Amino acid sequence: MTDYELMGEALAQAQKAAALGEVPVGAVIAKDGQILAAAHNTRETEKNAIHHAELLAIDQACRALGGWRLWQCELFVTLEPCPMCAGAILNSRLRRVVYGAADAKAGCCGSVTDLFALPFNHHPVVERGLREQEAAALLEQFFAALREKRRGAPRWRPPQPAADAKPRSGRNE
Repeated sequence: MTDYELMGEALAQAQKAAALGEVPVGAVIAKDGQILAAAHNTRETEKNAIHHAELLAIDQACRALGGWRLWQCELFVTLEPCPMCAGAILNSRLRRVVYGAADAKAGCCGSVTDLFALPFNHHPVVERGLREQEAAALLEQFFAALREKRRGAPRWRPPQPAADAKPRSGRNE
């Protein structure tokens, strides 16, 4: 498969995430142009902070290859990796990272910082902007719909004490 096609598979994963109400990020890990792993964000559905698409794909690829070193593999991800995912990329020794949309709030491949430029013992090749407009459009549509949904929802307010409730002094009385 070509890089364009592999990013298309990552975009398909991102669409799966969006359908679940997850931030639409998808990731694919390939070796010699063949997909070893494909995943999408499941943080909300699994209630787990580390369920980013990249981490799930790295886990699948390690299982598929029977080891933690992915030095012959490439990651295709729709959004620039965050600090946690960049750390996992370094530790798994992925040789190349290709991402679609930049992440101005948490991107660690050059947007906020570039963790791969620091003096670690591994430096993946990073390529930016493959199918960027498609990846950015998915994210923009998702967050626009989320804002619209929240616009009509009642806002949380702290509970108010009943009018006849006696104020508490904080001591056990």
